[in-house]
Amino acid sequence: MIAIIPARCGSKGLPGKNIRILHGKPMIAYTIEAALKSKYIENVIVSTDCKEIEDVAKKFGAKSYFLRPEELAMDDSKAIDNYIYTVDRLNNDFDYSIDSFVVLLPTSPFRGANDIDNAIEIFNKKNADSVVSYTKEQHPIEWHKHLTEEGKFENIFDERLLNRQEYKPSYFPNGAIYVFNYELIRNNLYYSDNSYAYIMPRHRSVDIDTLEDFQYAEFLMRQKNA
Repeated sequence: MIAIIPARCGSKGLPGKNIRILHGKPMIAYTIEAALKSKYIENVIVSTDCKEIEDVAKKFGAKSYFLRPEELAMDDSKAIDNYIYTVDRLNNDFDYSIDSFVVLLPTSPFRGANDIDNAIEIFNKKNADSVVSYTKEQHPIEWHKHLTEEGKFENIFDERLLNRQEYKPSYFPNGAIYVFNYELIRNNLYYSDNSYAYIMPRHRSVDIDTLEDFQYAEFLMRQKNA
């Protein structure tokens, strides 16, 4: 199986985040290294529109065969369109035969090789269409509200006044691991009735999108390596 690491140049929340130095090395390096340690990943391929990101990724062991077209690297570009483009190019122009693949976002530096392997094993065992990494929400989702422009509350769910322990636990995608059957992606879907979650703990589910996220990740890295 191949791993695709999507890493475009543009980032409004944290400019240059994909190769920003995190505890001594570019952030993308943590994802590349985890993928290379996986016992199921044969090739790690970076998908980027940026020559600098491509060069850094290659330095740490990833492959790159082409740069992503500009229209697939805009703020409003759909990630799924880039996955289709990338897999089609690899299959048609570079002698690959990809029918399933893993997507690993470089903004999840705490995801390890064991996480990748565990998700792939669920995918294989269940003969799944997709497996997506999730983490447990700490607060009941029923507590969430919409806010009007005036700052007033609008209910998302039917309001129920229950003790916290009475709510059913909920989970949300942490952005770390996606394992896809290519046919599912070709149909512009991430999920089907045959999709499963791989649950990860919160401390490995940090998804870096802002400077505050990055600073928190730096803190966790220092604690981890203390």
